[in-house]
Amino acid sequence: MKIVDVCAFYSPKGGGVRTYVDRKLRAGAAMGHEIVVIAPGDSDRTEHRGMGGRIQWLRSPRLPVDFNYRYFRDAQQVHTALDHERPDVVEVSSPWRSPSIVAEWQGQAVRALVMHADPLAAYAYRWLEPMVERATIDQYCSAFWRHLRRLDAAYDVVVSASEDLSCRLRVGGLNNVVTNPMGVDPGIFSPALRDPALRQAMLEHCALPADATLLLGVGRMASEKRWPMIVDAVMAAGYRHPVGLVLVGDGRDREAIVHRIGANPHIRALGSIADRSLLARLIASADALVHGCEAETFCMAAAEALASGLPLIVPDKGGAADQARAAQQWLYASGNSGSAARVICDFIENGHVQTKPLVLQPRAMDGHFQDLFACYENLVWPMERVA
Repeated sequence: MKIVDVCAFYSPKGGGVRTYVDRKLRAGAAMGHEIVVIAPGDSDRTEHRGMGGRIQWLRSPRLPVDFNYRYFRDAQQVHTALDHERPDVVEVSSPWRSPSIVAEWQGQAVRALVMHADPLAAYAYRWLEPMVERATIDQYCSAFWRHLRRLDAAYDVVVSASEDLSCRLRVGGLNNVVTNPMGVDPGIFSPALRDPALRQAMLEHCALPADATLLLGVGRMASEKRWPMIVDAVMAAGYRHPVGLVLVGDGRDREAIVHRIGANPHIRALGSIADRSLLARLIASADALVHGCEAETFCMAAAEALASGLPLIVPDKGGAADQARAAQQWLYASGNSGSAARVICDFIENGHVQTKPLVLQPRAMDGHFQDLFACYENLVWPMERVA
């Protein structure tokens, strides 16, 4: 098959979406499919990947709320690119404007919407849920739900990476939802990479002794990730136990997060780490991964932590919660720093890591792509598959 991914969130400085798409380029080539990514860029150009596939950049304006990203402003520009590519499947990786653009395209390809973002959880629920119930928020957001139902009617399949999100989409009236969890890059993350010397060095960087607890947070420094809440929770837990936190990531809210940390010597905000092998060593050498975002559609950081033998301390909603429940991990009430602090203390008192690491085998990303491509094949050639 020829699969064209119209990917509004693919960016040279992107995080989880870029990691996912780069792996899909390799997996597609290995499985005999041609993968082309159409992405908004600073110029019209083609980028061939040695792993297979290519990126077709379309000159597009910057996204006003985050200059690391651009957006498709010209629908005809996207339609022309799709006409040129003549795909078997068009995949769209955003629930915003780009799926509406693809829905209006006159081509005959199978259309798939992959929910890499959960705007309701990331924004509406996060802002309003402390004051009103979620059902009421959904009524306030009825226009967006109608938008999603229109997309569901225009697309052959809507792919969700967590059952938490799939359930909400179905309750909201979408009929073409399938759940296909993602996975981790094979051969990168492992408990065998645990390095006591690296752990001690990180604790020293946090002005703590070797017998303290080392928590790790990995992800973009954006408001929906709730890092200030995590900082508050770790500070509160620190009154009862020696505990440090290392944050790995970058983003538009970095200055605010550093300000929240203040002069606390036990919490350190590092930048992003592009070296995947170094990141794998760092993850394996911590005592637990702590995460704040209940709007994750999958939560790659949680999957990579489990693959590294690390316990999870995560909110009780969203993609991270799906993984934590499956592995019987530590959950706290979403958006509640007090609950997070209590669970961190409970973890330190009853489940501290100085025991053996977890021995789990999370799903590899290639398993996700095998299922995804099989789903597309059933839609492109339904009669052949039945025969």
